[in-house]
Amino acid sequence: MHANLSLLKSKSAKNKSSSQASISRFFTRQEGDKNANKSGRNSARPCLGAPGKNKLCPDGEESLGKRARLSREGDGMDCALQRLKRFSCPGGPGGEPCGEPQGGAPSPVVGEEDRHADLRQAFSFSQAGGGTGKKSAPEAGVPNKRTRSIYTPLELQFMEIKEKHRDALLCVECGYKYRFFGDDAETAAKELNIFCHPDHNFMTASIPAHRLFVHVRRLVSKGYKVGVVKQTETTAIKASGATRSSLFTRELSALYTKSTLVGEDVNPLLKMGDLEEAEDVVQDSSSNYLMCVSESWGRQSKELVVGMVVVQPSTGDLMVDCFKDGPSLSELESRVLKVQPVEILVPCDLSEGTERLLRNIALASVQTDDRIRIERRDSQHFEFGEAMKTVKDFYADPTRHCKEKDSYCPYVHLERPVISCLGAVIQYLTEFKLERVLLCTSAFKRLSSDEDQMVLTAITLKNLEVLCNQTTGAVRGSLLWVLDHTQTPFGRRMMKKWVTQPLTSALEIQARQDAVAEILASGSTALPTVRTLLQRLPDLERGICSIYHKKCSTQEFYLISSVLARLSAELQTLLPAMQSQLCCSLLRGLLLETPSLLAPAQGFLRVLNESAAKKGSKTELFTDLSDFPAIQERKDEMQAVLAEILSHRTEIRQTLRNPSLDYVTVSGQEFLIEVKNSMSSTVPANWVKINSTKVVGRYHTPFIVGKYKRLQQLREQLVIDCGREWVNFLHRFGEHYYILRKGVCHLATLDCLFSLAQVAKDNNYCRPELSDGKQQIVIREGRHPVIDVLLGENDQYVPNDTGLQGDGKRAMIITGPNMGGKSSYIRQVALITIMAQMGSFVPARQASIGIMDGIYTRMGASDNISKGRSSFMEELLEASEILHRATSRSLVILDELGRGTSTHDGIAIAYATLEYFIRDVKSLTLFVTHYPPLCELEKRYPAHVGNYHMAFLLNEPDTAEAEVEEAEPEFITFLYQLTEGAAGRSYGLNVARLAEIPDPILQTATLKSKELEAKVNARRKNVKLFSEVWNISEKMALVNWIQSNP
Repeated sequence: MHANLSLLKSKSAKNKSSSQASISRFFTRQEGDKNANKSGRNSARPCLGAPGKNKLCPDGEESLGKRARLSREGDGMDCALQRLKRFSCPGGPGGEPCGEPQGGAPSPVVGEEDRHADLRQAFSFSQAGGGTGKKSAPEAGVPNKRTRSIYTPLELQFMEIKEKHRDALLCVECGYKYRFFGDDAETAAKELNIFCHPDHNFMTASIPAHRLFVHVRRLVSKGYKVGVVKQTETTAIKASGATRSSLFTRELSALYTKSTLVGEDVNPLLKMGDLEEAEDVVQDSSSNYLMCVSESWGRQSKELVVGMVVVQPSTGDLMVDCFKDGPSLSELESRVLKVQPVEILVPCDLSEGTERLLRNIALASVQTDDRIRIERRDSQHFEFGEAMKTVKDFYADPTRHCKEKDSYCPYVHLERPVISCLGAVIQYLTEFKLERVLLCTSAFKRLSSDEDQMVLTAITLKNLEVLCNQTTGAVRGSLLWVLDHTQTPFGRRMMKKWVTQPLTSALEIQARQDAVAEILASGSTALPTVRTLLQRLPDLERGICSIYHKKCSTQEFYLISSVLARLSAELQTLLPAMQSQLCCSLLRGLLLETPSLLAPAQGFLRVLNESAAKKGSKTELFTDLSDFPAIQERKDEMQAVLAEILSHRTEIRQTLRNPSLDYVTVSGQEFLIEVKNSMSSTVPANWVKINSTKVVGRYHTPFIVGKYKRLQQLREQLVIDCGREWVNFLHRFGEHYYILRKGVCHLATLDCLFSLAQVAKDNNYCRPELSDGKQQIVIREGRHPVIDVLLGENDQYVPNDTGLQGDGKRAMIITGPNMGGKSSYIRQVALITIMAQMGSFVPARQASIGIMDGIYTRMGASDNISKGRSSFMEELLEASEILHRATSRSLVILDELGRGTSTHDGIAIAYATLEYFIRDVKSLTLFVTHYPPLCELEKRYPAHVGNYHMAFLLNEPDTAEAEVEEAEPEFITFLYQLTEGAAGRSYGLNVARLAEIPDPILQTATLKSKELEAKVNARRKNVKLFSEVWNISEKMALVNWIQSNP
């Protein structure tokens, strides 16, 4: 014992001596560098191991271990403190080297020169979406010749994966938690509000495994690309292999961005006691579109041509477009605002103007979670040659066969800019394993088709508040808010498409109107039942697409498939009633086809074990294993091993002379043989003691040790086999994806029709009459749909008439006092037109609407500082776009054109523009103005122009105190009623009174207004008198004129 103690002391002394020698060497070597140390702060680089703390190391050298935290006392300790921060002992506690993996042999002490040889470059990574530059990592695979790597095996593994995915935040699975390393850890700590601390060579932070989906979603919502790294080996299988002493292998299992949130990692595992309680299986209800944009210049016209591909991987929506655009990029802006993508894919050499536009749109939202993420890719991915090769290879791959009928190569008729975008999208989605969504050929729809849809520009959508109000940016107060009474997430997405893409086909519009009318008037018992079935449904569209991508959990699959099967069965029972009671062809087609389209889900549901599916147990998931021979074989092997272990009890009982002995399970350890401590002498020597208490000891026989190890291997292999069979099972379900998607689309259409019927019933709407061959908008007692709902029944909106005829009075010049309701009226006309062409009933007593090809608006005043444009420039650019795009079948709305400059120039521009629309374009026009000279156009074009004003009551002040009362503005009572004739004044001082402008200012303004008005009236009178005198040719007439005008 004394000898051992002496040996231990000797070893301890050696380690201490070595450590002290190292410290002495460390400080001695730096004595000659005091001057350098004093000035080294300006030229130092960040030390490895504490990123974000800005700890500096002179001479560019980097620390190898954790820093000791010391307090600085006086300037005399500064030099020593800097040296001590840089010092790392070569030996850890117990004589083991710092940074070595557990179980590794200690490495010899190495000098400072050799020890720092591998760390001449800092290991740092840029955060995804943060806009920081990327720094190169050291070559971890080339360690120092005389030493082992300074990094732990886990850190080396992380560095290897990070090198391939520098733009992603990596969550690395480590047991029951996920860890972040380096800059990723600091970013995650800041965004997730979790603790970050140094560990070996990196900062690190961790999150619980069961909360992964919460934190991934939070990081993705901030604009980061997040990668999930999982272990690919299991414990028992690895323990029996040749690599049992090495680190668990890990691979990147999934990547996520705002547009690619599909998979088990981002959807919570459900604990389903009831399907109705599991309605939030996919929590995203908004659209998550990925938009890809490319630019090219026409060879002959030298015009900017923009190609675009829009895809929503979570639902399967796919749209393409190719269009010419001008310097203002209004066409591109219109499409971006209409689609509202969450992520935009662009080449790195994007033009400055487009880059600025997309950046302004992306940063428009106040909240970071709502901002658009911009992903920049290498420009060669957008080159036509490489993109075409990528597209051809993708659709020619025999492993990617589309099971859709009439499938063909969808890229045959696509333009070159669209091909460039499609190739880039294929490469991008392949990284996320979501490229299968591009196989659906029927999904290749045109984003904007002038032949099928009404043109609604970005400015029109904004000015008319179609998708959101202009005050807060919320949906409340918009047209979508009024019409959207849908009950399903997929119905909500379709309603948004209907609102932004009104139809131009009279047959399709009438079909929707017929369906809404029958829902309102029909006494069928089937329709209320169908609407009840749509309540509290999960997001079936996202669910089947998640299954198609083979990224769903067993809980999600069972929920989606069971709901589809239930809907199919219940709709099937309603077929006789629907066939006999429904007359509308659209409703009959939707309801009669849907049961057969959803029927394939029933066959997949039959082979599932409900309880296992709800628990997420794939090993017990399938009830009939005839179609899964691999699972059956593995279970047979397990049963054989288990039978051998159970039969071994006879031998154990004989050995211990205990005929009633049985195995026990304690703390997860199975097949334990429990023996009282008083009988421990009967236990054979070769038995393995697992654990014990004061009373009993628990053992495994050598036979059980071997068989139990084999059983654990088989169990882990069964999990692997079941996972493989589960993916194959999802693949077979995915073969029915296009049929099921069509059925879900039918349900979404029904949901939208029920919503339109509900709105029409609640707000007393009328069915508009369509006049396909006529250019007209005739409305009787029309109401603003949004204001009508906001005001409610107590304070009703004042209805107004509209009469625009293409061959008659096609232009209305609207004047009147400020705040009299002019802007609300013109918006009302435009919104009623949109509602009519989307197939909805409208807020009016009667309406006759011609098919409009587009609605163009210019309203309000706002500058664009980022583009260097004044408010007047913006005003004229909007007017210019309308002048170039409007046709005789368009509705044009101009609100106060020309007010951003001097009075004469403004009147001239407004007069010339309005006359151009009346005489040349011949569009239906609503023109709001405060310029009285524009009303003279009615005299010049009496058959096509009408003057109107918003009625009001003028309350003249009393004349008791003339001097005081003359200085007060008139009091106006607004009637909000459209009346024929032009208004003489705008009564702006009344609005100033309502805005609580101080009385002295109001009095001064009133006096000045009367003075200016008197001068103008006097000038007009003199001009009139001079004109009358000039036309007098007889003496007596001149005498009479003089007598009548003293």
